[in-house]
Amino acid sequence: MTTSQSPTGLPSAAPSGLLDGLETRPSQVWGAVRLVPLVRAEAIHDLRLHPRIHDGPGVVDLGGQRRYLSYIPHGFVAEWTGDGSPAAAYGTQLTDGRPEQEVPAMRLHFHRRMARREAKRRLRFLPLHLALEGYLSLHFNGPAVAWEQWSQRALRQGLSPRVEAAYLGTEIPGLADALRVFEIHPGQCGVLVHLADAPATAFVVPHPDDYRTLHPTLLQDLYGDLVHHYATLMPSVADFRARIADTRIRSLADLREAAVEQTARWADFHDTTMASGLLEQENTWQQVRRMGRFTLSRFLPPFRPRQDNHIGEAITDEHGRTVYLKTFRLSENQVRRGHLLSRLAAHDWHLADTAAELGLTEAQLGLRLETAGFGHLLRQDVLDHYRSRARAGHR
Repeated sequence: MTTSQSPTGLPSAAPSGLLDGLETRPSQVWGAVRLVPLVRAEAIHDLRLHPRIHDGPGVVDLGGQRRYLSYIPHGFVAEWTGDGSPAAAYGTQLTDGRPEQEVPAMRLHFHRRMARREAKRRLRFLPLHLALEGYLSLHFNGPAVAWEQWSQRALRQGLSPRVEAAYLGTEIPGLADALRVFEIHPGQCGVLVHLADAPATAFVVPHPDDYRTLHPTLLQDLYGDLVHHYATLMPSVADFRARIADTRIRSLADLREAAVEQTARWADFHDTTMASGLLEQENTWQQVRRMGRFTLSRFLPPFRPRQDNHIGEAITDEHGRTVYLKTFRLSENQVRRGHLLSRLAAHDWHLADTAAELGLTEAQLGLRLETAGFGHLLRQDVLDHYRSRARAGHR
């Protein structure tokens, strides 16, 4: 079950399934990297994506005097038609082949909001930054009630600044080689990336031509420290191969039937086992922009400790089917921070009530907040009191 909110807080339609309309194909393995192709039976023709390269740091203006600085290697431009007729990717045009003039110094790019309409039926958005903004802005204003435990900084500034680190795809061992040598299937519109058989990201686009163009941008995407450690420290994963018992094969029809059966088993294995943490989590959705019959949204997980938790963004059609998807797996520390903030907000930031729900003492909860990086939200004398109680409890 998924819940959904529009920016105004009103309910809106949420996707019925993240991978609806997509079929998985047998995975391809390179070291600790496993890529699972996603294929559409019928491509989406009236929405197309193409990349816009930024290549450098950028300042994103969120409005309301809120800005943040991040490395933004590329953006996506979505173009759609109003009558369902086929659309060409905006970057598809003839050139004279002359390279652009190189700029010797790194430039700072300024972006107005995450998703900006550039024309009537053209939208520029920053991939994954929509999803990360949703996570970073989680209860960003801080305590809703000025309980005595909270510091003046917490009451005035909330959680500002929020900082999260991530790895560039080029720093993930084996990913560049895997993307370079692996086969792109006919009709492929997406991929599931597993690192040490832990789901790292899902990437889906509307059209096979879009995927061939955007396939290399997976190296420019962001990946969490958890999956980076998995790819770095874990051994190569097994390459599961299909086996068909020859005793049941008496004709080409029998062989074809066995191949279809094995393909269905592969799809069930990838969907129900390999990617279950992503596909089965209960998400909270928020609409970002309407695009004709399509809707750009982002989602947050329920922040389940010691389980897979993925944030992400998606474009869905009027039936809730996924047209575009990009996800980011949170580390355990990021899940812990999201879980603590969510439970505090659910209890109006009352420490004692939140601690009781979590089965902790108020002092234990205060020290957990400090460990999670939120110690500055508590008054110094209150935090010192919690530390002294913890020390006394160990004696």
